[in-house]
Amino acid sequence: MWAVRRPPPRSDRHPPPPFNAPAARRLRAALGLGPDHVAHALRASYDLPYVTPALVAAWEHGSASPSHPELTALAGVLWCSPGELIGRPRTLREHRMARGLAPEDVAHTVGHELQVYLRMEETGRWRGTERQTAALTRVLGLSLADVLTVTGREERLAELLRDAVTTRWQAYVRPVSKIAPLERRVLEEVLHRLHRDYQGMAATLSWGGGPADASDPGRDFLTHVVDHFWTAVSAEGG
Repeated sequence: MWAVRRPPPRSDRHPPPPFNAPAARRLRAALGLGPDHVAHALRASYDLPYVTPALVAAWEHGSASPSHPELTALAGVLWCSPGELIGRPRTLREHRMARGLAPEDVAHTVGHELQVYLRMEETGRWRGTERQTAALTRVLGLSLADVLTVTGREERLAELLRDAVTTRWQAYVRPVSKIAPLERRVLEEVLHRLHRDYQGMAATLSWGGGPADASDPGRDFLTHVVDHFWTAVSAEGG
Protein backbone atom coordinates (compact mmCIF):
# COMPACT_ATOMS: atom_id res chain seq x y z
CA MET A 1 0.00 0.00 0.00
CA TRP A 2 1.47 3.29 -1.08
CA ALA A 3 1.46 6.03 1.56
CA VAL A 4 1.26 9.75 0.92
CA ARG A 5 4.79 11.00 1.46
CA ARG A 6 5.50 14.64 2.01
CA PRO A 7 7.54 16.18 -0.80
CA PRO A 8 10.88 17.74 0.13
CA PRO A 9 10.97 21.46 0.92
CA ARG A 10 11.14 23.64 -2.18
CA SER A 11 12.28 27.11 -3.03
CA ASP A 12 8.85 27.82 -4.57
CA ARG A 13 7.36 30.19 -1.97
CA HIS A 14 4.04 30.64 -3.71
CA PRO A 15 0.88 28.94 -2.44
CA PRO A 16 -0.40 26.20 -4.71
CA PRO A 17 -2.74 27.32 -7.50
CA PRO A 18 -6.46 26.51 -7.22
CA PHE A 19 -6.59 22.89 -8.40
CA ASN A 20 -9.44 21.46 -10.48
CA ALA A 21 -9.50 17.96 -9.00
CA PRO A 22 -12.52 16.70 -11.02
CA ALA A 23 -10.77 17.72 -14.25
CA ALA A 24 -7.64 15.81 -13.24
CA ARG A 25 -9.66 12.66 -12.55
CA ARG A 26 -11.57 13.03 -15.82
CA LEU A 27 -8.46 13.56 -17.93
CA ARG A 28 -6.65 10.63 -16.34
CA ALA A 29 -9.61 8.31 -16.89
CA ALA A 30 -9.94 9.45 -20.51
CA LEU A 31 -6.34 8.34 -21.11
CA GLY A 32 -7.01 4.97 -19.50
CA LEU A 33 -4.42 5.60 -16.79
CA GLY A 34 -4.51 4.70 -13.13
CA PRO A 35 -2.97 6.77 -10.30
CA ASP A 36 -0.02 4.37 -10.32
CA HIS A 37 0.69 5.11 -13.99
CA VAL A 38 0.54 8.85 -13.37
CA ALA A 39 2.80 8.59 -10.34
CA HIS A 40 5.34 6.50 -12.27
CA ALA A 41 5.42 9.03 -15.11
CA LEU A 42 5.95 11.90 -12.69
CA ARG A 43 8.81 10.05 -11.03
CA ALA A 44 10.46 8.82 -14.21
CA SER A 45 9.98 11.75 -16.58
CA TYR A 46 9.68 14.81 -14.36
CA ASP A 47 12.18 14.17 -11.57
CA LEU A 48 9.58 13.99 -8.82
CA PRO A 49 10.81 10.87 -6.96
CA TYR A 50 8.50 11.31 -3.96
CA VAL A 51 5.22 11.10 -5.92
CA THR A 52 3.20 7.97 -5.11
CA PRO A 53 -0.20 6.76 -6.35
CA ALA A 54 -1.59 7.80 -2.96
CA LEU A 55 -0.38 11.37 -3.48
CA VAL A 56 -1.96 11.47 -6.95
CA ALA A 57 -5.21 10.18 -5.41
CA ALA A 58 -5.01 12.84 -2.69
CA TRP A 59 -4.74 15.53 -5.37
CA GLU A 60 -7.75 14.09 -7.18
CA HIS A 61 -9.85 13.92 -4.03
CA GLY A 62 -8.99 17.45 -2.91
CA SER A 63 -7.17 16.50 0.30
CA ALA A 64 -3.89 17.85 -1.13
CA SER A 65 -2.99 20.31 -3.87
CA PRO A 66 -0.06 20.07 -6.29
CA SER A 67 2.49 22.86 -6.21
CA HIS A 68 3.14 24.97 -9.31
CA PRO A 69 5.93 22.65 -10.59
CA GLU A 70 3.90 19.54 -9.78
CA LEU A 71 0.86 20.90 -11.61
CA THR A 72 2.94 21.70 -14.69
CA ALA A 73 4.39 18.17 -14.66
CA LEU A 74 0.95 16.63 -14.13
CA ALA A 75 -0.36 18.54 -17.15
CA GLY A 76 2.46 17.01 -19.19
CA VAL A 77 1.54 13.51 -18.07
CA LEU A 78 -2.16 14.08 -18.79
CA TRP A 79 -1.50 15.70 -22.19
CA CYS A 80 -3.31 18.90 -21.33
CA SER A 81 -2.49 22.53 -20.65
CA PRO A 82 -1.89 23.62 -17.04
CA GLY A 83 -4.96 25.84 -17.39
CA GLU A 84 -7.18 22.76 -17.69
CA LEU A 85 -6.08 21.70 -14.20
CA ILE A 86 -6.49 25.08 -12.55
CA GLY A 87 -9.70 26.39 -11.04
CA ARG A 88 -10.60 30.01 -11.63
CA PRO A 89 -7.28 31.91 -11.59
CA ARG A 90 -7.15 34.86 -9.22
CA THR A 91 -3.57 36.11 -9.31
CA LEU A 92 -1.34 37.34 -12.10
CA ARG A 93 0.86 34.26 -11.71
CA GLU A 94 -2.12 31.88 -11.87
CA HIS A 95 -3.44 33.52 -15.02
CA ARG A 96 -0.03 33.15 -16.67
CA MET A 97 0.24 29.50 -15.63
CA ALA A 98 -3.28 28.82 -16.89
CA ARG A 99 -2.09 29.96 -20.32
CA GLY A 100 1.06 27.85 -20.12
CA LEU A 101 3.28 30.89 -20.66
CA ALA A 102 6.75 31.58 -19.31
CA PRO A 103 7.22 34.85 -17.40
CA GLU A 104 9.76 35.93 -20.01
CA ASP A 105 7.11 35.68 -22.72
CA VAL A 106 4.58 37.80 -20.83
CA ALA A 107 7.18 40.38 -19.79
CA HIS A 108 8.37 40.76 -23.39
CA THR A 109 4.82 41.03 -24.77
CA VAL A 110 3.70 43.74 -22.35
CA GLY A 111 6.98 45.67 -22.52
CA HIS A 112 8.32 45.16 -18.99
CA GLU A 113 11.76 44.10 -17.82
CA LEU A 114 11.59 40.51 -16.59
CA GLN A 115 12.54 41.35 -12.99
CA VAL A 116 9.94 44.13 -12.87
CA TYR A 117 7.26 41.75 -14.09
CA LEU A 118 8.34 39.03 -11.63
CA ARG A 119 8.06 41.50 -8.75
CA MET A 120 4.49 42.14 -9.83
CA GLU A 121 3.78 38.42 -9.66
CA GLU A 122 5.43 38.29 -6.21
CA THR A 123 3.23 41.06 -4.86
CA GLY A 124 0.16 39.86 -6.76
CA ARG A 125 -0.49 43.35 -8.10
CA TRP A 126 -0.14 44.50 -11.70
CA ARG A 127 1.40 47.91 -12.27
CA GLY A 128 1.38 49.02 -15.89
CA THR A 129 0.25 51.71 -18.28
CA GLU A 130 -3.05 51.49 -20.15
CA ARG A 131 -1.19 50.19 -23.19
CA GLN A 132 0.60 47.55 -21.13
CA THR A 133 -2.64 46.56 -19.42
CA ALA A 134 -4.29 46.14 -22.82
CA ALA A 135 -1.38 43.93 -23.93
CA LEU A 136 -1.62 41.89 -20.71
CA THR A 137 -5.37 41.47 -21.25
CA ARG A 138 -4.76 40.09 -24.74
CA VAL A 139 -1.87 37.75 -23.93
CA LEU A 140 -3.55 36.27 -20.84
CA GLY A 141 -7.10 36.35 -22.20
CA LEU A 142 -8.36 38.35 -19.23
CA SER A 143 -11.95 39.38 -18.73
CA LEU A 144 -12.77 42.80 -17.29
CA ALA A 145 -13.39 41.12 -13.92
CA ASP A 146 -9.94 39.50 -14.10
CA VAL A 147 -8.30 42.82 -14.95
CA LEU A 148 -9.84 44.48 -11.89
CA THR A 149 -8.64 41.62 -9.70
CA VAL A 150 -5.01 41.58 -10.86
CA THR A 151 -4.77 45.39 -10.80
CA GLY A 152 -6.02 45.53 -7.21
CA ARG A 153 -9.21 47.46 -7.98
CA GLU A 154 -11.72 44.77 -7.00
CA GLU A 155 -11.95 45.91 -3.37
CA ARG A 156 -12.70 49.48 -4.42
CA LEU A 157 -15.43 48.14 -6.70
CA ALA A 158 -16.85 46.18 -3.77
CA GLU A 159 -16.95 49.31 -1.61
CA LEU A 160 -18.83 51.26 -4.27
CA LEU A 161 -21.29 48.43 -4.86
CA ARG A 162 -22.03 48.05 -1.15
CA ASP A 163 -22.75 51.77 -0.94
CA ALA A 164 -24.89 51.62 -4.09
CA VAL A 165 -27.16 48.82 -2.86
CA THR A 166 -27.57 50.26 0.64
CA THR A 167 -28.21 53.91 -0.37
CA ARG A 168 -29.16 55.59 -3.69
CA TRP A 169 -27.82 53.46 -6.50
CA GLN A 170 -28.18 56.25 -9.08
CA ALA A 171 -25.35 58.21 -7.45
CA TYR A 172 -22.90 55.37 -8.09
CA VAL A 173 -23.32 54.82 -11.82
CA ARG A 174 -20.50 57.21 -12.71
CA PRO A 175 -18.04 56.11 -9.95
CA VAL A 176 -18.56 52.44 -10.83
CA SER A 177 -18.13 53.17 -14.54
CA LYS A 178 -14.69 54.64 -13.88
CA ILE A 179 -13.56 51.27 -12.49
CA ALA A 180 -15.70 48.99 -14.66
CA PRO A 181 -16.14 50.81 -18.01
CA LEU A 182 -19.38 49.23 -19.14
CA GLU A 183 -22.22 50.67 -21.19
CA ARG A 184 -24.22 53.11 -19.07
CA ARG A 185 -27.49 51.31 -19.77
CA VAL A 186 -26.02 48.05 -18.53
CA LEU A 187 -24.62 49.65 -15.38
CA GLU A 188 -27.93 51.33 -14.57
CA GLU A 189 -29.86 48.09 -15.00
CA VAL A 190 -27.35 46.11 -12.93
CA LEU A 191 -27.13 48.59 -10.06
CA HIS A 192 -30.91 48.94 -10.00
CA ARG A 193 -31.30 45.15 -9.85
CA LEU A 194 -28.71 44.72 -7.09
CA HIS A 195 -30.27 47.55 -5.08
CA ARG A 196 -33.74 46.01 -5.45
CA ASP A 197 -32.50 42.55 -4.46
CA TYR A 198 -30.66 43.80 -1.39
CA GLN A 199 -33.45 46.09 -0.24
CA GLY A 200 -35.89 43.21 -0.57
CA MET A 201 -33.73 41.10 1.74
CA ALA A 202 -33.38 43.94 4.24
CA ALA A 203 -37.14 44.56 4.26
CA THR A 204 -37.89 40.88 4.79
CA LEU A 205 -35.53 40.77 7.75
CA SER A 206 -37.07 43.93 9.20
CA TRP A 207 -40.61 42.59 8.87
CA GLY A 208 -39.57 39.39 10.56
CA GLY A 209 -38.35 41.35 13.55
CA GLY A 210 -35.22 39.24 13.86
CA PRO A 211 -31.81 40.69 14.69
CA ALA A 212 -29.33 41.06 11.86
CA ASP A 213 -26.29 38.81 12.18
CA ALA A 214 -23.40 37.59 10.08
CA SER A 215 -25.47 34.73 8.68
CA ASP A 216 -28.45 36.73 7.41
CA PRO A 217 -28.97 36.86 3.62
CA GLY A 218 -28.37 40.61 3.46
CA ARG A 219 -24.90 40.42 4.93
CA ASP A 220 -24.05 37.45 2.78
CA PHE A 221 -25.20 39.43 -0.26
CA LEU A 222 -22.91 42.32 0.66
CA THR A 223 -19.98 39.97 1.23
CA HIS A 224 -20.35 38.53 -2.29
CA VAL A 225 -21.61 41.71 -3.96
CA VAL A 226 -18.86 41.68 -6.61
CA ASP A 227 -19.86 38.17 -7.69
CA HIS A 228 -23.50 39.27 -7.85
CA PHE A 229 -22.42 42.28 -9.91
CA TRP A 230 -20.63 40.23 -12.58
CA THR A 231 -23.47 37.70 -12.72
CA ALA A 232 -25.92 40.53 -13.35
CA VAL A 233 -23.61 42.11 -15.94
CA SER A 234 -23.46 38.81 -17.81
CA ALA A 235 -27.25 38.51 -17.70
CA GLU A 236 -27.52 41.99 -19.22
CA GLY A 237 -25.15 41.07 -22.00
CA GLY A 238 -22.40 43.37 -20.74
